[in-house]
Amino acid sequence: MSDTEIPDDVVGAFQIEGETVRGRVARLGPAIDAILSAHDYPEAVANLLGEACATAALVGSNLKFDGRLVVEARGGGPVAYLVADYDTSGGLRGFCRFDADKVAEASKGFVRPGAKSLLGEGVFMMTIDQGSEMDRYQGITDIQGETLALCAEQYFAQSEQTPTRLRLAVGRSDTGWRAGGLLIQHIAEDDARGSTEEAWRRTQMLFETTGEDELVDLELSSNQLLFRLFHEDGVRVFNPKTLHAFCRCNLARIETVLKSFDANERADMVEPDGNIHVTCEYCSKVYAIAPDTLAA
Repeated sequence: MSDTEIPDDVVGAFQIEGETVRGRVARLGPAIDAILSAHDYPEAVANLLGEACATAALVGSNLKFDGRLVVEARGGGPVAYLVADYDTSGGLRGFCRFDADKVAEASKGFVRPGAKSLLGEGVFMMTIDQGSEMDRYQGITDIQGETLALCAEQYFAQSEQTPTRLRLAVGRSDTGWRAGGLLIQHIAEDDARGSTEEAWRRTQMLFETTGEDELVDLELSSNQLLFRLFHEDGVRVFNPKTLHAFCRCNLARIETVLKSFDANERADMVEPDGNIHVTCEYCSKVYAIAPDTLAA
């Protein structure tokens, strides 16, 4: 394994040498800070959204085609809706809809409440979008456990029948928000491989030793973390993909939406400065649009 440092905002695949276990590791710095800082999220909500973004990067980076992987959760708790969107260019965006008072109430007695406490009864979904000319594929599972990692593991067990383990972490440093994730999967045994259960059991034992602090440590690269965990077997690391925060909002798209309203409805939207203001729920960018441009 190379000693080359892997910078922030990357996700990369790895393979345990000689074993039937593969995985991916993600480190998020400026990208996740841009996403979480776009809104005044309470710490518990930011943590949940950071976990979703890390999950989207880990799972989406395995797509073999141009498209998107969308992680969503909907529930009846203080957080009503959560979405993280990864596209195969490495772009990430995310958004969370929540009730601040209910989040504060749910946070009492917790250092940091997790998925079940914040989302309540609801569903966790992953959607693969291959573009307008292809059907979407969506898998759904119930929200289980206090982390999105447990939700994702349940999703893979039900929808993919692939034994999967996931560890996620979100934290804050002097440089801003950080997030990280580690995913391992068991490759199905066959006649040539024979039983692979022992390799999977041993890898899971090593995986369990991963600390959340290691996943967001500024001084620890992904390669160094993998070496700590799996150096006895050896790890083959593949070229990582760069991640970046992005948003699909643009003026043309917003004008198209506004033009779908009739003139009277648009007139009610005009604010004292004479413009219609639209705020993107993802990146919080505000667009000021003159009504005359829509009429034209």
